[in-house]
Amino acid sequence: MEPNIAEIAQRIAAMRELCEIPVEEMAELVGKTVDEYIEYESGNLDFSFTFLHKCAERFGIDIVELLTGENPHLQECALVRNGKGLPIKRRVGFEYQHLAFNFKDKISEPFIVIAPYIEEDQNAPIRISTHEGQEFDYILEGTLRFTHNGHVMDLGPGDSVYYDSGKPHGMYATSKEGCKFIAVVVKV
Repeated sequence: MEPNIAEIAQRIAAMRELCEIPVEEMAELVGKTVDEYIEYESGNLDFSFTFLHKCAERFGIDIVELLTGENPHLQECALVRNGKGLPIKRRVGFEYQHLAFNFKDKISEPFIVIAPYIEEDQNAPIRISTHEGQEFDYILEGTLRFTHNGHVMDLGPGDSVYYDSGKPHGMYATSKEGCKFIAVVVKV
């Protein structure tokens, strides 16, 4: 079952209050105005992965706690069967399956990502984001246009890219069937 936006928003608000973090600090952290941040915390806007990642890092909790309200508990080995990752739909059309949602104290966040083909994206500037750490993306199916710190490259099946995710980066599917890839966000 996919996490509910309103429930995630409530958990973010509760954690911010528990940690005694001012709204202004959180807004700056996630790159939003105070009014925009309040809309997110009220459950009126959907979250990007980057937004959730930054919140979880600031609160000192696992992103899965924000998504589900539960703390991962496995410490030695976590098996996730095909298609059984924690589903997350964040960012227009992108679908994520968290592949280690039940593993405690992760040093990385592995996902299967499905990026849809969106016609409007093909001639528009690539939407960019940043988050602390590093990231590894490995293309399984389809093609992807990727940008990192102003450099644009096209990736296909078997291609991979490893990068400093603190620098502006973004992507969109260029193949009509979309693009499926593994993304591993590494904490530093």
